[in-house]
Amino acid sequence: MDDFEVKQEDSLFYIELPEGKKAILQFELLKELGVMRLIHTYTPRQFRGRGLAEKMVREAVKKAREEGIKIEPVCSYSIYYFISHPEDRDVLVEWFKSKSDAEMKALYDYYSALERG
Repeated sequence: MDDFEVKQEDSLFYIELPEGKKAILQFELLKELGVMRLIHTYTPRQFRGRGLAEKMVREAVKKAREEGIKIEPVCSYSIYYFISHPEDRDVLVEWFKSKSDAEMKALYDYYSALERG
């Protein structure tokens, strides 16, 4: 992974990139439920494949553990992350944590299709 720092501002994790660009992970914090919903990830095309989205989701996982909250992955990449990193599934909301790998993959495929339009 490139040596870019993940920063947070309000409901956004982001990485500042060259040319004034940013990779982002947008989230929604539902404090009353103790849940962080990972809504949207975006990495500019020329910076994809460098692990930047993974780095931002790892930061969200770290924040969830520190604050004792659970994560609900909504965007396709965040679902993909938890398929690829089962060691971090302890931070997932119960309804998602109970999914099998096949069910998670089906959700990933569904959300990916929605995002592509």
